[in-house]
Amino acid sequence: MNLTQGDKVVLVGTGAVGSSYAYALINQGICEELVLVDINEAKTKADAMDLNHGLVYAPIPQKIKYGSYSDCKDAAIVVICAGAAQKPGETRLDLVSKNLAIFKSIVGSIMDSGFNGIFLVASNPVDILAYATWKYSGLPKERVIGSGTILDSARFRFLLGEEFGVAPTSVHAYIIGEHGDSELPVWSTANISGKLIASDLTDQRKDEIFVQVRDAAYEIIESKGATYYGIAMGLARITKAILRNEEVVLPVGSLLEGEYGHSDVYVGVPTIINRGGRKSIVELSLNPEEKEKLANSVKTLKDVQSPFWK
Repeated sequence: MNLTQGDKVVLVGTGAVGSSYAYALINQGICEELVLVDINEAKTKADAMDLNHGLVYAPIPQKIKYGSYSDCKDAAIVVICAGAAQKPGETRLDLVSKNLAIFKSIVGSIMDSGFNGIFLVASNPVDILAYATWKYSGLPKERVIGSGTILDSARFRFLLGEEFGVAPTSVHAYIIGEHGDSELPVWSTANISGKLIASDLTDQRKDEIFVQVRDAAYEIIESKGATYYGIAMGLARITKAILRNEEVVLPVGSLLEGEYGHSDVYVGVPTIINRGGRKSIVELSLNPEEKEKLANSVKTLKDVQSPFWK
């Protein structure tokens, strides 16, 4: 069965992240049709109305509506932002049992519609829920993508841009592994337009920058309850890369099958994205310390998810 074509996007979950993602899509003119699905019907209908009122100022004509899982039948991409939210003091992994139950129902309903597109998963803990979506859907690994470390890497590039006085778009650096506390910075390949930068920073400064990246979500959640603008723009970037067949490398959640020496786990790694979803994983040359930290990150995820998939 051929992959569904077109650029229809169905968003499941219109909380802070989902509604911010919808707003980013509309402002950037990434898709021509967007359907919003959420258990809170009144709020989601109001979101659709609110977004429609801005279409006169949008870059392209677009159709936006409130819908149901049946709308997934001819969707090119279904983006899942639904699930229990992370509370102050709670780690992403604390959300596992609550959200696995939610996802089994959501993914089952989407597949029952006849959906034959690409899943993009953003709900936390995203690596485990992307894995669950792959398992529950039965779709090929190429068509189930997690948001991975797209936001962590953006935070990393922003801070390095501030540190060196250059635009973050000129900084090429990745955070890989779990989207969470066990993630790691790949200092060995971090560069500004080809110039390696790790040796320009002390170990203490590198640690300070990484801690800022790793703990940014906790700081934001403590102050305003949730993070949503940054991840929404990251999700919009992934969506654009898929729909426009960009063949661009983005640090998304991909299933490892031997890459980096690990298998049967979703983690954030640089991945080539095109109209088929994930094309292939780009394997960075990690130094021994980075390999050890990635192994620890994989173990952290597997220790949590393994009991659910025995």
